[in-house]
Amino acid sequence: MGGQHRNVQPFSDEDASIETMSHCSGYSDPSSFAEDGPEVLDEEGSQEDLEYKLKGLIDLTLDKSAKTRQAALEGIKNALASKMLCEFILERRMTLTDSIERCLKKGKSDEQRAAAALASVLCIQLGPGIESEEILKTLGPILKKIICDGTASIQARQTCATCFGVCCFIATDDITELYSTLECLESIFTKSYIKEKDTNVLCSTPSTVLHISSLLAWTLLLTICPISEVKKKLEMHFHKLPSLLSCDDVNMRIAAGESLALLFELARGIESDFFYEDMESLTQMLRALATDGNKHRAKVDKRKQRSVFRDVLRAVEERDFPTETVKFGPERMYIDSWVKKHTYDTFKEILGSGMQYHLQSNEFLRNVFELGPPVMLDAATLKTMKISRFERHLYNSAAFKARTKARSKCRDKRADVGEFF
Repeated sequence: MGGQHRNVQPFSDEDASIETMSHCSGYSDPSSFAEDGPEVLDEEGSQEDLEYKLKGLIDLTLDKSAKTRQAALEGIKNALASKMLCEFILERRMTLTDSIERCLKKGKSDEQRAAAALASVLCIQLGPGIESEEILKTLGPILKKIICDGTASIQARQTCATCFGVCCFIATDDITELYSTLECLESIFTKSYIKEKDTNVLCSTPSTVLHISSLLAWTLLLTICPISEVKKKLEMHFHKLPSLLSCDDVNMRIAAGESLALLFELARGIESDFFYEDMESLTQMLRALATDGNKHRAKVDKRKQRSVFRDVLRAVEERDFPTETVKFGPERMYIDSWVKKHTYDTFKEILGSGMQYHLQSNEFLRNVFELGPPVMLDAATLKTMKISRFERHLYNSAAFKARTKARSKCRDKRADVGEFF
């Protein structure tokens, strides 16, 4: 049943068939599952319970209510982001792909976003191979159409751009398809480039968030391109990309800065003595952003920007990268390059709190970050690593009581001192 295509017209009256409606009655509020996220997966629930809930949610992606479909898509996405369910989804891959396709084609903004986000996690679960390739083959043209559709919601186009880049990164085995995706994303973010005759500050527009997501997805795909293509793209964009550093949107400035640092890393990986003609003006611009004291900008934005651009400046001037450590379970991973950082940030954005779990268990991600096969842990080790919600509650209560007691003692001492004097 799970892997079969259903002959259901998109959101027609047939969706309200007796079978679907009887299933809906048991899952009248899929949003509760969507909001719970990883909590529905704790020790108290079994694999069977989870699969039963997921089967109900998959059926609800055909519901007549857009709100119900959206919540069902989000619930499935949260489950896949929090637990490896390869066997379960392999059996229902075609059904899930059909549902995502319908929701992308017929849904409005929020539903399209939920469908695209689920498609990303579906490919992350399945990893590279024929299954992901078929998902990309089915959904790729629809994602591309939404991304380039000026009448579609900016938010939907933004999520579709990220999804298109990530699914292509995972699934594409066709070099022409990779280049085609790069060109699609380029056609979006290059609209933010300042024209040569225009020397004004680049003002953000409602489309800026779409341009940011397209740039970041494009940068991710560049990391898996052949050297000849990387060289071609560097020649095209190295002198235009710095114009985005003048945008009045802090997230665009940061995306452009980090992309430039990554491009320099790629260029120097190809030619160790790589020479950039406008190095002096670029470093001046980066230094200004790393020490920005503009009163018109929010303090939080300035702090974030200065921190990022100090690292970008070091990368461009000194070829240096500040190594970061990511801990997950008993393991740790060192992020020691801009390519690795950008790849990690992309997948963490999609998987959220499930990133640590996937780093431990997902063979595809472990291959991407060269972590080797998953570490097998015995039951005793796992038990010491996990504590139940009840134990966590007791621990937090005890800690709270201890802090309260300590504060009370401290107040008593201050009161005694006051009386003495």
